[in-house]
Amino acid sequence: MSYRNPIPTVDIIIELRDRPQRPIVLIERKNPPYGWAIPGGFVDYGESVETAAKREALEETRLEVELIEQFQVYSDPQRDDRKHTISIVFIATAVGTPQAADDAKNLNRFSLWEIPENLCFDHHQILTDYRYYRDYGFRPNFTGCSIG
Repeated sequence: MSYRNPIPTVDIIIELRDRPQRPIVLIERKNPPYGWAIPGGFVDYGESVETAAKREALEETRLEVELIEQFQVYSDPQRDDRKHTISIVFIATAVGTPQAADDAKNLNRFSLWEIPENLCFDHHQILTDYRYYRDYGFRPNFTGCSIG
């Protein structure tokens, strides 16, 4: 019997703590789907999600991040047109000057109220949820979920 399982990924919301208003780092993707994205990628076999988050941040931004907390898990089967992925999203901080690397064509720092329109995947939803969390201290309330 052959099983088809979702692929685990990580996304890292990186706040630059040495900049005024703590902007976040977004990359412009070099490969499809094109557009702006939260740094992240696939978890390697034998790798923890925390290690994957630090590795992906370093590979794409040249920043060594400090993981602050696991923010949320996003698992909508339609979140990535290429395949069914589950993203574990982390909040992290870093200092220094990020540089586009690996599969990042470009990189920029953005305040949460100046996020570009052409975000990939479900990153608009993730950043909307994150802004709400940062402004009000509440995590997203996923409707339709039955927990317990």
